[in-house]
Amino acid sequence: MHELALAEGILKIVTSEQQKNGFARVLEIGLSIGEYSGIVPTCLEECFPLVSKGTAAEGARLRMETVQAAFVCTDCDWSGPMPRHSACCPNCRSTAVRMIRGREFFVNNLVVE
Repeated sequence: MHELALAEGILKIVTSEQQKNGFARVLEIGLSIGEYSGIVPTCLEECFPLVSKGTAAEGARLRMETVQAAFVCTDCDWSGPMPRHSACCPNCRSTAVRMIRGREFFVNNLVVE
């Protein structure tokens, strides 16, 4: 379950920001999660309360935004979304397609008091 390690990473970011900015409590944590990141949002939601207990982030809401995947074809320069199980460019049918967005995972913002 790598979501536990991810929850610990989120808490490290929160702790670092708390030391820099001196806030008392985190109300909400905004996250961007790529659709191909392999992260299971419900597992992350279950793990975060365990690691945040007794910290400024205890009780914080995780607001997760899914980042849709985007691809580019290096043969015809097409770019955009592709069906999940497709391996070919929808424009020229080339297999020279690479993902340019969709694997992200990062903290966007913190709502604090």
